[in-house]
Amino acid sequence: MKNTFFYTLIIFFLSITVFAQEGKQIKVQSDRTIKDQNRFPGATILAKVDKQVYMQHEGIEIWCDQAVHYGEDRFVKALGNVIIKQGDTLTMTSKYAEYNGNTQFAYARDQVFMETPSNTLSTDTLFFDRLKQQAYYRSGGTVKDSSNTLTSKIGRYFMDRKQYSFNTDVKIVNPENTVDSDRLDYFTENGHAYLYGPSTVKGKESTLYCERGFYDTKVKTGYAIQNAKIDYDERTVFGDSIFYNSAIQFASATNNIKVLDTANQSVITGHYAEVFKDKDSVFITKRALAATLQENDSIFIHSDTLMITGKPNHRIMNGFYDVRIYKSTMSGKSDSINVNQTTGYTRMLGNPILWSQRNQMTGDTIILISNTKTEKLDSLKVYENAFLAQEDTLKAGYNQVKGQILYGLFKDNELYQVDIDKNTETIFFQRESEGELKLIGINKVLSSSIRMLMSNREIEDVYYYQNIDGTLYREIDLPENARELSGLNWRGEEQIKSKADLFRGEAPLELIKIKGIPLPKVEDDFFDEDTVKRLEDNKSEGSRLLEQELKDAELKETNEKLDSLQNLDTITPKTEIKEDVEKETRKDQKKTSMIDLDMSRTAKERDSITVTTLQYKEEENNKVIDSLQKQ
Repeated sequence: MKNTFFYTLIIFFLSITVFAQEGKQIKVQSDRTIKDQNRFPGATILAKVDKQVYMQHEGIEIWCDQAVHYGEDRFVKALGNVIIKQGDTLTMTSKYAEYNGNTQFAYARDQVFMETPSNTLSTDTLFFDRLKQQAYYRSGGTVKDSSNTLTSKIGRYFMDRKQYSFNTDVKIVNPENTVDSDRLDYFTENGHAYLYGPSTVKGKESTLYCERGFYDTKVKTGYAIQNAKIDYDERTVFGDSIFYNSAIQFASATNNIKVLDTANQSVITGHYAEVFKDKDSVFITKRALAATLQENDSIFIHSDTLMITGKPNHRIMNGFYDVRIYKSTMSGKSDSINVNQTTGYTRMLGNPILWSQRNQMTGDTIILISNTKTEKLDSLKVYENAFLAQEDTLKAGYNQVKGQILYGLFKDNELYQVDIDKNTETIFFQRESEGELKLIGINKVLSSSIRMLMSNREIEDVYYYQNIDGTLYREIDLPENARELSGLNWRGEEQIKSKADLFRGEAPLELIKIKGIPLPKVEDDFFDEDTVKRLEDNKSEGSRLLEQELKDAELKETNEKLDSLQNLDTITPKTEIKEDVEKETRKDQKKTSMIDLDMSRTAKERDSITVTTLQYKEEENNKVIDSLQKQ
């Protein structure tokens, strides 16, 4: 009794197995079938008369003009106007295709066109794995969606997440921008592209470069990191990260920023910047520093915030909060600054001060005037409460000049003449010109105006004009509190003597953490070990697939090798196949073709019914067989 139950159980499971295997057979409908066991052992040749050959297998449908069907291997070779359809998710057309029901793997070549609800793909050769729901090409392909055309040498489509992974010579083209990259992941539903390796996003008026980035092809915004930069005509912005909006020509950069202005030979650095291309404006902050080349010498301007506006050669720069200036021949400070390239005026506003070696100059407003053609310093003006102070040679006190307005003249960027007008006062420590430089006396003079001539940034001669009233005091005759004019505020300890001093006293800046772009997901090769084994274990007679190199292409060197292999493998179907089929169709237009609607029959049963019904002549059948053998 127990044995009977055991054998019954075995028979039950064997029945289920046989049923499952039969359920995996490729179902076929054809106007015409041919058998030639000598030349196509184990195969049935299917051909179109009125309707295309139709095959179906577990959710996939195939139409074609001719086919070679290996029933026992569950393998089919389809030729001529091939259509492969997987529900409403994928439709693929080509001139030649293979499908293996055991591996559920399709291989198509020659004018391959794949269509999904969101995009289309055109290529020469395509591999499609139904188990993985992935398509792969390595001989060049073109993908199109509603707004973009994407091309690459290598491509892989993941149907479950609607993502393409492109590699080598990748390009996206749309009406606004062109994207080039070594590797790019593209999501078809939202148009998001992730860039890896040297990449550019080129628009009509700008070019973004990075080695890792993100770009939204629909709203035209992007995010770039790793050697990121963006070019606007004669201005280039570098930064650790750059956000980009091509729709409004806006970019913002964060950390280690450099804005290079080639038209004006200037560089601006900082750690946060905004650029509005249409407004020709740059806003930069966080240790903002502007450097401009003037006659082989650079002038540096540092402030909390810098803003530059205007067209090339007509720039206007405004600096706010704790402005500091450094040049090899002078330095200075102020609360704010305005530099106008058109007029050549540099206005220092709010407690301005200038230093040149031992000289200090202050006033309510200081204006430096440059020659707009040569860009050399031409003159300076100090309005209201002009005060010039110079530390005594032996540091016994300060030489001082005071008035309402000060005018200075430059030659070769060196101050050589200073004129001070209105109620001028001076105090000078007069010393012997040689030897121990003994103090002769302290000279205090009042006059209407003064002219001083400078040499090597030192006061060489002083001329007094109108209403002169002066006294030379011995040192012991002039009290300490009388040796300083009202308004003297010596700030020598603040003097900026190097570029590094521009940041002296500032707290260390803590840079914000950049949000990175993760590396792409590590995927198994399309032709991984399991896939290759699956294909090799289920190979069928006459399959072209296994003649291919079942290996993923990744590097450019490898691509070149594979390209040559692809060219050798690509075989265009001969024209005589089409002519033979059309000829046979014309001959038998009056015949009634039989399409077996009973899909429960096996392929072998259906083949015998169709062959018996159509009864084509042997020589006509041979023509079709001969043409098929050439494929």
